[in-house]
Amino acid sequence: MAQRILLTCTAGKLWMEKTGTSSAVINNVVVILGDPNKPDGIKPDAVFDEDDFHTIGELQTALEGVSQRRYSYLQNHQTLLADLSHLEKDVDLVLNLCDEGFNNNPRWELHIPALLEMLGLPYTGSSPQCLAFCYDKSLVRGVAKEMEIPVAEGFLVRPDETAFDLPVPFPVIVKPNFGDSSFGIIQRSVVQSPEELLDAVAEIRQRFGYDKPILVEEFLVGQDLSVGILGNPPEDYMVLPIIEEDYSMLPKGLPHICGYEAKWLPDSPYWNLRSIPADLSEETRSLIIDACVKLFVRLECRDYCRFDWRLGADGKPKLLEVNPNPGWCWDGHLAKMASFAGLSYAEMLETILQFANKRLRLHAPYLATPS
Repeated sequence: MAQRILLTCTAGKLWMEKTGTSSAVINNVVVILGDPNKPDGIKPDAVFDEDDFHTIGELQTALEGVSQRRYSYLQNHQTLLADLSHLEKDVDLVLNLCDEGFNNNPRWELHIPALLEMLGLPYTGSSPQCLAFCYDKSLVRGVAKEMEIPVAEGFLVRPDETAFDLPVPFPVIVKPNFGDSSFGIIQRSVVQSPEELLDAVAEIRQRFGYDKPILVEEFLVGQDLSVGILGNPPEDYMVLPIIEEDYSMLPKGLPHICGYEAKWLPDSPYWNLRSIPADLSEETRSLIIDACVKLFVRLECRDYCRFDWRLGADGKPKLLEVNPNPGWCWDGHLAKMASFAGLSYAEMLETILQFANKRLRLHAPYLATPS
């Protein structure tokens, strides 16, 4: 019988349970991270700063304080293939936390799991195919609509388009169709007029290139929600408490968005946004969770994932994005949701490792093995 664990405020320590042949001891874990010696275009100064190194330190402290495993950390992408080949026989599991992408190129995020699959190394998180799907916001919208999951009304502006019809009323939000970490989503992304819309499209093209599509969506004014799932639906998973962004501290007139400024710019009025447990009706909560579980399975997410939703003025929820390789940092949205479930940062990481281990053991015949 399928096992479903839906969490609202507390979580049992599933990693303590004995599961017979479906689990194995994980002694040697290799952690793959972004490369601090290479430029990272998403960061404000395009370099790893003190806060980034503090985040890595928090990760290492959490991992090494929760178990007696041996951890190796790989961050030099120039030698990544050779380093993995050298460690190959001593790896029980790879913890893939390289959400920056290979060589810190977010478009190459899928290259890391592809490399691990070619080497036959078991790893946490989603496959290259899933990461490719979810990097394309418009594609995910299409999949969700096909599944009758509500999405924000919107349309794609193709690279060659200089004029287009607007099928949704203002206000709208303008954002790159490809990307993560809220890159390209700022105050000016929420527009109220045709002139502002054209300016926003031009700004994105100038910054990100004229060869990429742009997504224009209705700007939903209701609660801004995040949903986290750990595990592997439909058999074995937990849904973390849904959170919402608290915009009550923002100066009047600023759009209610948790964009690039909230995540990367300490001098911004958005910097002090906080996440709180979402106040939702049981009907809305159930609808959102059911849709997230179905999308998790359909898009072939693995081990952990975050889903972004927003309510319209009518209180009805609509999907915005699916993040199969969400931020893993100690103060990120996933960790916040876990904390509301009673999980420490270390326990959240341990839970992901255990879910991945169980998945890999159950589906071992399908793992690639080097000749």
